[in-house]
Amino acid sequence: MYPDDLKYTQEHEWVRSPGEADGSLRVGITHYAQDQLGDIVYVSLPAVGEAVTSGAACGELESTKSVSDVYAPMDGEVVAVNESLDATPELVNSDPYGGGWLYEIVPADASAVDGLMDSAAYQATLGG
Repeated sequence: MYPDDLKYTQEHEWVRSPGEADGSLRVGITHYAQDQLGDIVYVSLPAVGEAVTSGAACGELESTKSVSDVYAPMDGEVVAVNESLDATPELVNSDPYGGGWLYEIVPADASAVDGLMDSAAYQATLGG
């Protein structure tokens, strides 16, 4: 449920290197987060080219239950957004680690990812 090849944040987001030459990192929310939010009906993401700051809100997920901020896992520049979420925001629920990814950033400091939690540490924060 929480893939070992990802890094995780306290805000229930994951980070993966999609293998791009630019050093970008893909960001999404965890299974736990999408489960807590309920059915996602609208996704607001940062613009390509926007600078994001670690821990700062940079987007929103609107569900049938509430609106929740999306936080930047580290400082960086947004280089891609998942445009398929405009038409099918429910991908965040059905495939949070695949087609439901949110955006990609090139981190200001590539080593910042080392400060994020691994799967075991993240699961420990959930009490499991």
